[in-house]
Amino acid sequence: MLKQRAKMVAWGVSFADLLSVTVAFYTALFVREISFVDRVGPLLHSDQYLGLLAFAVPLWIGLLWIFGLYASQRTRSFDVEAGRIAVSSACGTLVLMAGVFAAKAEFVSRIVVVLFGTATVPILIVERLLLRLVARAARRRGYNFRNIVVVGTGGRAREIAGRIAQNPQWGMRIAGYVSDHPDLRMAEINGAPVLGNIEALPHLLQTTVIDELIFAVSRKKLEAMEDLFLLCETQGIRTRVAVNFFPHMIAKVHLEEWQGIPMLTFSTTPSNEMRLAAKRLFDIGVAAMVLVGLAPLWGAIALALWLTSGRPILFRQTRVGLNGRPFTLYKFRSMHLEAEEMRLAIAHLNEMAGPAFKIKNDPRVTPIGSLLRKASLDEIPQLFNVLRGDMSIVGPRPPLAAEVAQYERWQRRRLSMKPGLTCLWQIHGRNTITDFKKWMELDLHYIDTWSLQLDLKICVRTLLIVLLGRGAS
Repeated sequence: MLKQRAKMVAWGVSFADLLSVTVAFYTALFVREISFVDRVGPLLHSDQYLGLLAFAVPLWIGLLWIFGLYASQRTRSFDVEAGRIAVSSACGTLVLMAGVFAAKAEFVSRIVVVLFGTATVPILIVERLLLRLVARAARRRGYNFRNIVVVGTGGRAREIAGRIAQNPQWGMRIAGYVSDHPDLRMAEINGAPVLGNIEALPHLLQTTVIDELIFAVSRKKLEAMEDLFLLCETQGIRTRVAVNFFPHMIAKVHLEEWQGIPMLTFSTTPSNEMRLAAKRLFDIGVAAMVLVGLAPLWGAIALALWLTSGRPILFRQTRVGLNGRPFTLYKFRSMHLEAEEMRLAIAHLNEMAGPAFKIKNDPRVTPIGSLLRKASLDEIPQLFNVLRGDMSIVGPRPPLAAEVAQYERWQRRRLSMKPGLTCLWQIHGRNTITDFKKWMELDLHYIDTWSLQLDLKICVRTLLIVLLGRGAS
């Protein structure tokens, strides 16, 4: 029953999103007509925009699904939901613009596409906010609540019940506890009744309205409760287990299934395949568009390097990628040909405390190389690394093997995510951060808090830094 209701809610929300995206589309057309007609003229072939709408609506609904916006939002804060809507719309705008470009749809106004992508954000956010307010109003009247029974009476069980009590917007309420001790030691906990012990649970399932059971007991006791899980399964009661096998681990836990074999997985890196796929699509889209859009620029840079310092134009170096995979990194050459031989002679100038080698005013850098570094244009060839899959747009910077050999054990975790062109270190001071430990902490913070919203934020801040001329020196 609950699964069917959840499906109905998801279909209802998707229909509301469909209407919102359609409203955003016609809002974009309206704003284009009243605000830009004097500068770029009236829209031509406006009836052909129906085809664009037919492509845009399923695209947006699909992206909202990919970003998890049709899963239950009960335990998710609204700012997270709003952030995912913004990222979904940003990705949709990029895909829509790329589609218009690839289809050579000259009749489509690029202004309309941008206005449409921008308008979807506030309209969808307002719609989702209204849906939340309606859901909360229904819960205040006693509707759409789930009765939760917690199995266990220890600290973990009380913590779970406390979280539920502190978040009434989740639409859950504690119906009571089931003691995991043979004898009942207490009548209630924090105002919620102790309904009985484990032996009484089969009877409680028949006489009490229970939507979900949460097991918050020790691992040893959990092993002895298999019959209770089977009982809940036969009666269609949703069951959750509060996993606390290794309380000192920082890894996130999720359950996978390998052809019927359940696997409890501990991972300190992002594991949502849909979001990682969206990250990869974002990488390919951005890399391809920038390479095509800046083709005249990087052609001019290559010519300038050839005329001023000869070949090779590209600098190739073996770097360490995902989980220790070696790959060849490409950059426009910004140093003299003898740079590697000169490194030992200037080793005493290293300003970075730790394995990395950084010099603010490196004497090996050529005059044109200094200009390229200041504008971060020497990094353009790394977009080919992104297309090949060696790198991402955002991620920890790829280290040298000699640097990795000097890592402390905890620092090697930064290799657990694909390296990138830009990262938190880039936008938090770059060469002004001389503490190698601080640099590593920023990379690990990125891995632990990764989201598509964070990638987008880093990209925007990196672009601002480059435009303001605050690149590497």
